[in-house]
Amino acid sequence: MREPVFAMTTTNRADEARSIAELVVKEGLAACVQIVPKIESIYEWDGKIHADQEHLLLIKTFEDRIGAIKKMIEEKHSYEVPEFLVVPVIDGAKDYLKWMEEGTK
Repeated sequence: MREPVFAMTTTNRADEARSIAELVVKEGLAACVQIVPKIESIYEWDGKIHADQEHLLLIKTFEDRIGAIKKMIEEKHSYEVPEFLVVPVIDGAKDYLKWMEEGTK
């Protein structure tokens, strides 16, 4: 069985979040992308502390799709250094994981 994972990225533009989410799902790289709007991110960049409103994309996919998703985000994302993190899923509902499998073939 393929290994399910969550991939995550953020963007400060709602239209970019939706565009990336739709493209990833349309290409069969993820079964679902949830967009969590208006999170506040506090980080250091160029020696300054920033506090920005962003949109978090939770990408539900499988380990074998990560390379293609990462490449797509690197190509389509407006940030100089886009966030891209992957978290393993250690358990899940059998029927939901089956649905994810079907959406990423």
